[in-house]
Amino acid sequence: MDNSPENGLIKRLFTVIAQGMKQFIQLWSLQTLTDLPDRLRNLWQQLIGSYWFIPTTCVIAGILLAPLLVTIDQHFDRETVREITFAFTGDDEAARAIMTSIAGAVLGVAGTTFSITIAVLSMASSQFGPRLLRNFLTDTPNQFVLGAFIGTFSYSLLVLKSIHKYDVAFGVPQLAVTFAIIMAIVCALLLVYFVQHMVHAIQASHVIQGASNDAIKNIHYWYKDHCDIQHQRDIEHHDIEQFQNWPATPIYPPKSGYLQQIYLESLATLTQDYGGVVQMRINLGNYVTDKNVIGYFYQRPVVHPTNQQKTATPHLAVIPRAPDGMFWQRFAGCIRIEQRLAHSDDIAYSLGQMTEIAVRALSPGINDPKTAVNCVQSLTSCLSIMMRRQPPSPYHFYIPAQDNDVTPKLESKQQRLAILAVVTHTPKISDFLNTSLGEIRRYAAADLMVLKALCQAIVDLNYAHINSAQQQTLLHELKLIERAGEDNLSYQELVDDLVAMCQQAQKFILSNDAQHRYFNYVSEFDAHIAQALQTQ
Repeated sequence: MDNSPENGLIKRLFTVIAQGMKQFIQLWSLQTLTDLPDRLRNLWQQLIGSYWFIPTTCVIAGILLAPLLVTIDQHFDRETVREITFAFTGDDEAARAIMTSIAGAVLGVAGTTFSITIAVLSMASSQFGPRLLRNFLTDTPNQFVLGAFIGTFSYSLLVLKSIHKYDVAFGVPQLAVTFAIIMAIVCALLLVYFVQHMVHAIQASHVIQGASNDAIKNIHYWYKDHCDIQHQRDIEHHDIEQFQNWPATPIYPPKSGYLQQIYLESLATLTQDYGGVVQMRINLGNYVTDKNVIGYFYQRPVVHPTNQQKTATPHLAVIPRAPDGMFWQRFAGCIRIEQRLAHSDDIAYSLGQMTEIAVRALSPGINDPKTAVNCVQSLTSCLSIMMRRQPPSPYHFYIPAQDNDVTPKLESKQQRLAILAVVTHTPKISDFLNTSLGEIRRYAAADLMVLKALCQAIVDLNYAHINSAQQQTLLHELKLIERAGEDNLSYQELVDDLVAMCQQAQKFILSNDAQHRYFNYVSEFDAHIAQALQTQ
């Protein structure tokens, strides 16, 4: 009996399940709790980003609401219901006819709204780009309208099932039918709202504003209002200049795809368990394969002072060790890699949406330079906010927990210092400027309107610069705009107009009081006309 194939298979199955549960507890018991808010927020974004979540919620609400109201009807005084002016007081045949009409009508309207949504998505994909489809799919009003229709349909079917012919007094759920009538009227109003909302949603200005709001929200998430003391302490930490001399182990991603999230708390805990520092060499949104080196694990020397500090377990010092199989399994849980580029807290992703709209607007098939100009202006607003705020520090530290047996007096003498744990790659303002305005410049090299808008954007960004490095970046981009116009504009008059504006902008930026003056470009032709009018 014990040696039968069935018992051996069951035993192996239980062994595999036990090992899997043990690994699951080891991997997620600590790091999931440390980054629980970020993980829950990512899960919520994935649910909202799916088109089925809100409609499914509405269907479930309708399924639960129908038996609830029917049960209330059975224990409710019928005479009180008849005193309500707008309440339904008909017989079972009238109730069945009304519920059948409501169910059929809302299902037909739901199909109409779905057809309109598909048509809008098709047009948005051709005009704004396929990567902008998520903004339409995650539009909460659209999902709620469709959910209200199919939720009302589900509710009507269940109420229709509860209408009994044999007993008019208790077989007609009057409150439930009344609520269905109210929901039908609400659905009719939602249809009008849906049409009005979709008309505004397909406008280029609305799409650009939505992408700009996402970018600003991500900027506020990563960039601080001012340079704080903690940031200065991080910059002066002694391990920052020494960790690259420690023994290094290349880090490979667990699978191919786009890097969507780095859970810093979990990664910091992992580095301290193995006594080292993890340096990430890629940014959020970058595509990697399973053979790419995305970073390095630097193991601290045994004589490093940090190794002598006690951990949360009393009298236990950190013992550095090389990465093993458990290290790679835990590291796979510290990052999130998706097969497709999706919405995240990545600033470059939000700025790239506006850049894609501008580039597609400049294509010969669309030829809408005004939309490109609007994108340039929105990008200028986002970059201006970034230039005025404190960029995120690439250095992340681990602060050990105090031992329970340490007295407050000893605690003051042996105060713990933050331990360098993770070093991330932080893009600079010049990188964002090159991938946004610089990308538009390369596609708008033969369009004077867009080139002049880019020149004006550089001047507007100069009002927000806070150091000479940012100013030199703006001057370099201004020079590239001038060169693009000289090499691609078809008429010499257009070239002269752009060159004159770029030179005036350069002179304005280099002036000492540029941030307190107004820049007004006056072309040579306009100046000549103004002078002629003055002489007359």
